Amino acid sequence: MNIIIIGATSGIGRALFEKYAVDGNCIGIVGRRANLLDEQYKQHPDNTFTSTADITKQEEIEQAIHTLCAKLKHIDLAIVCSGTGDLNPSLDYALECPAIDTNVKGWTFVIDTLYHIFEQQGFGHLVAITSIGGLRGEPMAPAYSATKAYQINYMEALRKKAFKSGGHITVTDIRPGLVDTAMAKGDGLFWVMPVNKVANQIISAIRKKKNKAYVTKRWHFLAIINKNLPFHLYRLL
Repeated sequence: MNIIIIGATSGIGRALFEKYAVDGNCIGIVGRRANLLDEQYKQHPDNTFTSTADITKQEEIEQAIHTLCAKLKHIDLAIVCSGTGDLNPSLDYALECPAIDTNVKGWTFVIDTLYHIFEQQGFGHLVAITSIGGLRGEPMAPAYSATKAYQINYMEALRKKAFKSGGHITVTDIRPGLVDTAMAKGDGLFWVMPVNKVANQIISAIRKKKNKAYVTKRWHFLAIINKNLPFHLYRLL
């Protein structure tokens, strides 16, 4: 299987790379830090291709994707893991901008670019790592929760588009809860999941071609409660 992972140098993206980088898979990885990409290449030099790019720089990320496509010839699976967000209860606009630039502007360009590639191929599986944080607005991180809600709705729109176009493209929305990575910020965090376990469940959901999946599975129950909790109760949490 030929795979591209955007945001592969840390967190969930790196864990997925390490699991997919086995015999039979060729993997193209994209990240901002060339030194980390070099480390990953040295781990699996026979089936890894790297390209350095920042998701917020349109020409740079477009060139990286097309460079990897040329090397891989075709893509079976593309996983977009890039994302950012800060705690910002004071509503400092300077802290909100990176989340908007990365999670909306850059993310949308990458998702659209990959979807168009799959349209041209006539097949492919597009996966995005969104977040359970996109289900409700969170005052400690307003831009993060809002941008993840944007991603969730965008992926649903693409699933509908893919269905109406004949179903040759699979679209999967992976919604992690709290994961033990640098993205988990704050004190007293609840149900922080080990990244290895999360990566295993993501791969399982991808293999089953699920429309959406909460990882780890226990977060699905919390998601149901969270989505349906009346605001007059949600505001007290």
